[in-house]
Amino acid sequence: MFWSQWRFGSLGSNTKFLKTIYSSTILGRPTSANMSSKFKNTKRIEGLDENVWIEFTKLAADPSVVNLGQGLPDISPPVYLKEELSKIAAIDCQNQYTRGFGHPSLVKALSSLYGRFYKNQIDPNKEILVTVGAYGSLFSTIQGLIDVGDEVIIIVPFYDCYAPMVRMAGATPVFVPLRSKSVAGEKRSSSDWKIDPKELESKFNSKTKAIILNTPHNPIGKVYTKEELQVIADLCIKYDTLCISDEVYEWLVYTGHKHLKIASLPGMWERTITIGSAGKTFTVTGWKLGWSIGPHHLIKHLQTVQQNTIYTCATPLQEALAQAFWIDIKRMNEPECYFNSLPKMLEVKRDRMVHLLESVGLTPIIPDGGYFIVADVSSLDADVSDMKSSEPYDYKFVKWMIKNKKLSAIPVSAFCNSENKSQFEKFVRFCFIKKDSTLDAAEEIIKAWSKKS
Repeated sequence: MFWSQWRFGSLGSNTKFLKTIYSSTILGRPTSANMSSKFKNTKRIEGLDENVWIEFTKLAADPSVVNLGQGLPDISPPVYLKEELSKIAAIDCQNQYTRGFGHPSLVKALSSLYGRFYKNQIDPNKEILVTVGAYGSLFSTIQGLIDVGDEVIIIVPFYDCYAPMVRMAGATPVFVPLRSKSVAGEKRSSSDWKIDPKELESKFNSKTKAIILNTPHNPIGKVYTKEELQVIADLCIKYDTLCISDEVYEWLVYTGHKHLKIASLPGMWERTITIGSAGKTFTVTGWKLGWSIGPHHLIKHLQTVQQNTIYTCATPLQEALAQAFWIDIKRMNEPECYFNSLPKMLEVKRDRMVHLLESVGLTPIIPDGGYFIVADVSSLDADVSDMKSSEPYDYKFVKWMIKNKKLSAIPVSAFCNSENKSQFEKFVRFCFIKKDSTLDAAEEIIKAWSKKS
């Protein structure tokens, strides 16, 4: 400090210039004044720096906050899954690189499981790619199949990474919203939210390369019916369009509803990539394993992306996952199969959240699948006047709620493009794949809040 004062003290008008040189050379700290233009971001990520998960996960990091925001289960995964990982970690060869496109035992298990849903047997080596989470599947699909100048139809609300990934590929997202058919004052279900077939078809043209489908849907919880899927399939065939089907919540479907794979419809296998997730299937989101399933003429392009990016996924995690799949494949028709027991457990938690939200005067959208519930919060008393005026109401509300009520959620407008934000900005998304103690804590907060208002 004294050295710099002595060095710059008598330099007069040149002091500012020399201090800049000093900070960038002697201290090794480049400033905006001397930063090379070569260090700027690429055009492909221009404007994609904002992320709802980074922002709200940071706000909810305080241990005193009850976190019903991010889809982070705090329930325990299946015991046998953890036991398999423990055993496998002790085997030296299972701690080394494995096949880049998917560990042999895992792709065989996936082929056996998903072959039940299609007329054709799935080739484990040519028609499956194991990725770093469903994110990795989405990324490899879009990078491998979507080109500069293409258009990709995205249904609103949408998982927030869809549009940025499309833009990174140099393509243009084209949005079509789900619209509610419910009547004010009536119980609301995720089934009430539908796509207008004519509006959807108006988005297709010669530039349309793909449509991204998400069923069961996040955040609404909609499970598309066969009739709704057929509308999408017919348009894909008519306009020779790919379908990217995000089905990570495929096993989490509640009473009265059934998940159907669009790739199983006539004419759709050859034009569909179906995406799954170990994190959602076995409640191990930290394992970050996902997969893409589709015909070889599509999957081979995803494999090209993977071999030139991450190359391969963690071997012991893949082997443990494979063994867990075999355990549940053998008992698929039994109640203790995790594919059957998890949705039954979550349906109880869902119904509890519905009752709680209704008890304080809110109207939740009852989900038919997934582990999120959306509710209109405009009737709750919240003074958001000190929040950023440019933000949608739900952003302000959730930040206010975290700060003043110690309860976290996610604003639903984060899943919307700018033109459709106003339709959803009075809704927030709560996650209910939580331990009873976590839901108890949330219930105390909401009931106390209701009494005060």
